[in-house]
Amino acid sequence: MFEYENRSYEDVDFGAQELRDGELTNCTFVRCRFTHGSLEEILTRGCRFTECDFRGAAMNGSIHIESAFENCKFTEANLFAAKFDNCKMTGSDFAGSKLDGFTVVRGDWSYTNLRHARLDRQDLRGARFFEADLSETSLQKADLRGADLTRCMLGNAKLQGADLRDAVLDGVDFKALDVKNVRMDRDQAVLFMRSYGAKVD
Repeated sequence: MFEYENRSYEDVDFGAQELRDGELTNCTFVRCRFTHGSLEEILTRGCRFTECDFRGAAMNGSIHIESAFENCKFTEANLFAAKFDNCKMTGSDFAGSKLDGFTVVRGDWSYTNLRHARLDRQDLRGARFFEADLSETSLQKADLRGADLTRCMLGNAKLQGADLRDAVLDGVDFKALDVKNVRMDRDQAVLFMRSYGAKVD
């Protein structure tokens, strides 16, 4: 186990290093590579990763608290049982990553690519998904109360049993949604009906 604190790295390749069980606090990484790296059960606190590459990395069981992953690539990374607590994930790409059992506690997931992700039964209350791509994502029985889904792409997303009450749905294409068994509040129901041309008084 190792502990790094207040360190800065730029254009460093960590892919071949053993980083499992480590702790990173207030560290900065710019354009660093963790490709296919071993980061199981790593803990980050207040760290900032900018344009870093985590493709194929093993990050299962990792915990991230108030860290930022901006414009990072997580393609085919293993994030099984990982936890992101109030993290800033803007612009990051999770295409093909393993997200089963991972946990999101609020945070900013704006502009992220989460297409085809399985987020069933996730507690996503209060998270921000501004203009995120959640197309074909499975959100069955997910709790999205109070989440910001402004202009979020939800085409062919599976929402059966999801709770959208108090979520911000401005700019969402309601015609692309299957709302069967979805919980909505009164204002959302009105928006949905108006999207189909209904006149609601």
